Amino acid sequence: MRFGIFYEHQLPKPWNPGDEARLFHQALEQVQLADRLGYDYAWEVEHHFLEEYSHSSAPEVFLAACAALTKTIRLGHGIRQVIPNYNHPARTAEGLGTLDIISNGRLEFGIGEGATRLELGGFGIPAREKRALAIEAGEQIANMMVMDPYPGFEGQGFSFPCRNIVPKPVQKPHPPMWMACTNRDTIKVAASIGVGALAFSFLDPDEAKTWADIYYGIIKSDQCVPIGHAVNANLAMVSNFSVHPDRDEAIRRGQEGFEFFSYAVNALVAHDAIPGRSTLFADFLKSRAASDDEIIAARRAAEVSANGIGTPDDIRAHIRAFEASGVDQVIFLQQAGRNQHSHIVESLELFAAEVMPEFKAQAAAREARKAAELAPYLEAAMARKRWMKPLADHEIPVVPASRAKAQVNEVVR
Repeated sequence: MRFGIFYEHQLPKPWNPGDEARLFHQALEQVQLADRLGYDYAWEVEHHFLEEYSHSSAPEVFLAACAALTKTIRLGHGIRQVIPNYNHPARTAEGLGTLDIISNGRLEFGIGEGATRLELGGFGIPAREKRALAIEAGEQIANMMVMDPYPGFEGQGFSFPCRNIVPKPVQKPHPPMWMACTNRDTIKVAASIGVGALAFSFLDPDEAKTWADIYYGIIKSDQCVPIGHAVNANLAMVSNFSVHPDRDEAIRRGQEGFEFFSYAVNALVAHDAIPGRSTLFADFLKSRAASDDEIIAARRAAEVSANGIGTPDDIRAHIRAFEASGVDQVIFLQQAGRNQHSHIVESLELFAAEVMPEFKAQAAAREARKAAELAPYLEAAMARKRWMKPLADHEIPVVPASRAKAQVNEVVR
């Protein structure tokens, strides 16, 4: 089992001077701590205009800072908005290549499309076309990172001439590819295109097993036709995360924040929005069904532990259940709502000291068994891939140095 941390950069109102800057710098401190403690991944989302819920609109900048400040932790776009209206595929490929170099080959590349009218409407993206546009762009970004030169493309979402995209990434053929998944249908899509599944839904272990069975069932079938130049067969699940020796205190520190995260995900899709006048956190507080103390009392009566929120023993049992379900990585959403920096640091340290070692010790052997089992299926999947035809040297077009020269060439032809 591998472990990651995840950032939306949530900043509920009211906002005070310096709050936004403090949020980012504290996140950088947390990533550096996670690196020192042995966490495997740090994931950063990309969203636009989603005030209070996510102030992470430039993940490439944050991840570049993380790359300079860390040594071993892998750094993930979880996800990059790849539809050309958000980020042109060539610019994404250039940024990925640069970031992979700066991080010495520690980059992970998740593709995403956005779900809210605030984002899609802001960039003029038709909601019904977003999935196809994202997959098309993701495939071409992979081609751009590998091919020398990239032959050019005419597609649904963008057109681009023959160019050689530089720099090329350190990892070959390119950084591992992932896709954001929020339901069973998107799990199926991720498996069908041969990318890892970043399951951004809070699932119990039984449902996680269902998702894992669906995902790996497709990976092993003839439905898997990769869009990348390698298959990344991995399933990561997001989990709540608040760890303390006293379960009640863990709930008091973390419960509200994770309830806000779940509330906001739904509200941003379902509710109208007034840009610059968000009342997201205030609306959440009005809607909250139970207080922390009521939740604590109910859980004591039921003798159950919180999902990702509790003592080290609670979290250990939680992780074991995910491991048994076939999940490869648990991503902890430790920064949610008004969760405090000091509490996040304490949770990261306590988990690393008392829970992580057991799972880290088994990770290499588990991954070796999995690699051996999947090898023939991944080879078969790559044989089904639809490869973009490279250009022979004589087919590479000459790009004229000036417009006048281009016009002369046209006349000659």
